[in-house]
Amino acid sequence: MIKALLSHDLPRNRLLAVLLIATVLGLALTPFLFTSIKALNVAAKILVFIILVASYDLLLGYTGIVSFAHTLFFGIGAYGVAIACSRSEDPGWSAVLLGVVAALALSLVLALLIGLLSLRVKALFFAMITMAVAAAFITLASQLSGLTGGEDGLSFKVPEMLRPSTEYFEDPFLGASIDGRFLTYYLLFAATVVLVLMLLRIVNSPFGRVLQAIRENDFRAEAIGYRTVVYRTLSNVMASQFACLAGALLALWLRYNGPDTSLSMEIMLDILLIVVIGGMGTIYGAVLGAALFMLAQNYLQDLMKLGADAVQGIPVLSQLIAPDRWLLWMGLLFVLAVYHFPFGIVGRLRLKARS
Repeated sequence: MIKALLSHDLPRNRLLAVLLIATVLGLALTPFLFTSIKALNVAAKILVFIILVASYDLLLGYTGIVSFAHTLFFGIGAYGVAIACSRSEDPGWSAVLLGVVAALALSLVLALLIGLLSLRVKALFFAMITMAVAAAFITLASQLSGLTGGEDGLSFKVPEMLRPSTEYFEDPFLGASIDGRFLTYYLLFAATVVLVLMLLRIVNSPFGRVLQAIRENDFRAEAIGYRTVVYRTLSNVMASQFACLAGALLALWLRYNGPDTSLSMEIMLDILLIVVIGGMGTIYGAVLGAALFMLAQNYLQDLMKLGADAVQGIPVLSQLIAPDRWLLWMGLLFVLAVYHFPFGIVGRLRLKARS
């Protein structure tokens, strides 16, 4: 049953299986294990980035396409929900559905155009084209203040069931408040599980095998009869749809969206880092990579503050681990991760299992 659910793509390593189970259980039980708002926000962001990174891995890891426009579709999904809900004083599920459907349609058209017009060129030129498109869209979102809110973005209401003020029980259950925020979190969790299973099905299907053949040698794939441009375009379209859904889920959670929230190049760099850390060509890498990266990004500074207080009397050491230098140590951790895990965490563990 589990083997079929995972599309016969098992972890194939005991330690990897333990890490994945621990990550999924930790995310599933976060509202009960941690009462702080920050912990819940971090867990929700991990769920969103699992979908976003896994969808990008469909492009980079499985098809060999380097795109810098992935946050474009992420932003379209977020803006779709934000614009639809902000246009209504009391938005319901129909507004959310309208925003998601409109965003998916726009993402599909743009991904199709980008694929058909750009994927015939060499990889470097395609990457440059996608970067230009993403930059143009960021500028457009910042200037269309009447539609997108401009630099200030859009704050909006969500359906009443998902609002934090909606309480389903007066008393907490197992330490967790059963309210609209609680329901929104598990909506994100359920959507992440379903979308990850769908991605596993795609990459382990005959279509996914063709994508991997194109990644390994596109000339050979073309020679045996596969139209590589068509398959690359379909991969681009599929990845855009998953990224769009991730953006919609982020908007529902934050009840806000702006250019820096979903369109910035910093998010694109984060996606690339997570793909490398988790392991390219492995959907499981997105799960572990997103969890590790988001935890480090949000809690490394807090840990460094504790360390700085402990060694306050030592001049050089206290300055090195000062909280405002957390980006330095974040970069060092990334370099060490790439050095020791050149194929990512999942790739390294699977190679170890084969030897």
